[in-house]
Amino acid sequence: MRMNIKTLTTALLLFLFCGYASAQSSEPKKIHVNGMDLTYIESGHGETVILLHGGQGDHRSWQPQMDLLSKSFRVISYSRRYHYPNDNPITSDYHSAYTEADDLDALIRALRIKKVHLIGVSIGAFVALKYAVDHPKTVASLVLAEPPVHQWIKDTPAGLAVYDEFMTKTWKPAGDAFRSGNDVEAVRILVDTFGGAGAFDRMPPAAKAAAMANSRFFKAATDAADPFPNLSKEKVRRLKMPILIVRGENTIEIHKRVNAELEKLLPAAQSVIIPRAGHGSARDNPVAFNQAVGRFLSSRMMPRPTPGK
Repeated sequence: MRMNIKTLTTALLLFLFCGYASAQSSEPKKIHVNGMDLTYIESGHGETVILLHGGQGDHRSWQPQMDLLSKSFRVISYSRRYHYPNDNPITSDYHSAYTEADDLDALIRALRIKKVHLIGVSIGAFVALKYAVDHPKTVASLVLAEPPVHQWIKDTPAGLAVYDEFMTKTWKPAGDAFRSGNDVEAVRILVDTFGGAGAFDRMPPAAKAAAMANSRFFKAATDAADPFPNLSKEKVRRLKMPILIVRGENTIEIHKRVNAELEKLLPAAQSVIIPRAGHGSARDNPVAFNQAVGRFLSSRMMPRPTPGK
C-alpha cells in the first residue's frame, strides 16, 4: 500500500536532510515513436512522473530527482530526440518545443500512461507546458522551471530589447559557429551565456563531455526557422491542474522575465526561487530543488487509508 500524505512528506524530508540515497537503478530502454528512437530509464512504483531535461542534459541528468521521487512514484526520465545516446537524424528546419511535445505525447501513449505529473527544466519545461495546453486532462500536475517562451516578453516594457540581445549575442553566434563546424565554440557561447563568462572552460571534463554529447539539439534549434514559437497566453490561463513555477536565483534576465509573465498568467500557481542556482536549478542546487518539488508533489497525491481502517 502506498504512503499517505503525511508519511510521504516525512519520507521526502528524511531523504533530503539525511542524505539517503536510493539503491534502485534502471537499465536504459529504447522506444520508437514519431519515427524517432527515445532512450529512457524508469524506477519506482505509483503515480507516474516524467522528467524533461534541458538543452545540455539527457536522461542521466535527473539522478538526484530519480533517487528521491522513485520512493513514492513511478519515475521516467527520457532523452529527447536529439540528445545522448539517441542517434536520430535531424529531419526538420522547424525543430522546437512543439516538435518535442508531439514526441512526449507519443511516448505517453506508447507507455499507456493515463495520468502524469510532468517536471521540466528549460526547454523541457516548455515541452511540458505545450503538452499540458494540448492535453490538459492527462496532466495531474506541472513543475515548470524557466520555460523559454521568449515571445511572451517582446511586447512588455524593455522586453524586446532583452529578447533581441539574447538572439543577437547568443543564439545567432552559436548558430553561426555550428554552421561553420565549430561545435565546441557554439556550446561554449551557450554555456557561458547561461553560466557566466568562462563557465564552459571551468566545467569538469565529464560535464563538458555531456554538454558536447547533447550539442545536436542546439544545432537543430539554432538552425530552426522558429526556435521559440509563441504559445497562446489564453490557453495557458485556462490550465487548472496544480502548477509549481521554479526559477533559479541567479538565472539570466530573459528567463526572469519569461517566468514573471508565466506567474501573471497563472496566479493560482505556486512559485519558488531556488537559491544559489542559475538556469539549471535542478542541477545547480538539487537539494533545494528536490525539497520544493517533493513538498509540492506530496500535496498532490490522494490520501490513502491506513492499514486496518
